[in-house]
Amino acid sequence: MSGRARDKIATRDAVARRVRAAQRRGETVVFTNGCFDLLHVGHVRSLEQARRLGDRLVVAVNSDASVRRLKGEGRPLVPLAQRLELLAALASVDWVFGFRSDTPRSAILAVRPDVLAKGGDWSLDRIVGREEVESWGGRVVRLREVPGVRTSRLVARARGR
Repeated sequence: MSGRARDKIATRDAVARRVRAAQRRGETVVFTNGCFDLLHVGHVRSLEQARRLGDRLVVAVNSDASVRRLKGEGRPLVPLAQRLELLAALASVDWVFGFRSDTPRSAILAVRPDVLAKGGDWSLDRIVGREEVESWGGRVVRLREVPGVRTSRLVARARGR
């Protein structure tokens, strides 16, 4: 792994400290989250769009156990360490960390982003952390959906279903 990518991967608390420093410098911090199992063009486009909403992009990634609970046995296909490294290699991503719970609420509370960005397939009322981010003056943005590009479809196709 390159040094630059390695520097982007940290614990939640270390990322939170970096976020505070960035905010003190007047930078706008955007937060998004997901499983990112089988990174695809929809992920890349969403991350690039999220990054354009601010100066820094933080990505929180579900742990392997969390993905298994949410997506079922046989997932994730790619272990957390590799998913973190892939995301860290993207120019749009500033900091990335894993989280164990099924929702990102505690990660959002720790990071306290200025903008919470979530995929367009999520309605505003279903976006975890929306109320918290809005309570401290942040905003919530639904990202454009890339039609027809879903990890679950790629997995099903690869498995011959």
